[in-house]
Amino acid sequence: MKQTRFLFNPAIVLLVAATLAHATPPEHEFSVRQYNEFHEVLHPLQHDALPKGDFALIRARSGELLKHGRAIVKLGVPPKVKAERKAEFKQELRKFNQALIRFKADVKKDNNDELKASYSAVHDSFEMLAALLPR
Repeated sequence: MKQTRFLFNPAIVLLVAATLAHATPPEHEFSVRQYNEFHEVLHPLQHDALPKGDFALIRARSGELLKHGRAIVKLGVPPKVKAERKAEFKQELRKFNQALIRFKADVKKDNNDELKASYSAVHDSFEMLAALLPR
């Protein structure tokens, strides 16, 4: 029986560790790809940039966040959402879209308080939408 030897490569270990550190945490995996992609940008902003007041990072990643947010809006109500939840989902989707529009405008301003408020509205409305997704 032939044995296979594995070589330890520190560069690969660091790459895997960095990838896992920025991956969507298991408790936040969503049943719809667009929600996972949005959350991968949102999560580090919410848990790292915002608490540190790093509005430059929030502005720098805003294009990515908006791109993935628009994909959610374009998707509309996912097909697996139960019929009795569709009206509520549509309402929350409209709120999310409005939050994205305000956030986009605030990114261009030099007012961190307004940016913080509009970013938080995007985060909160995303959480409401995500809670309505089927598991």
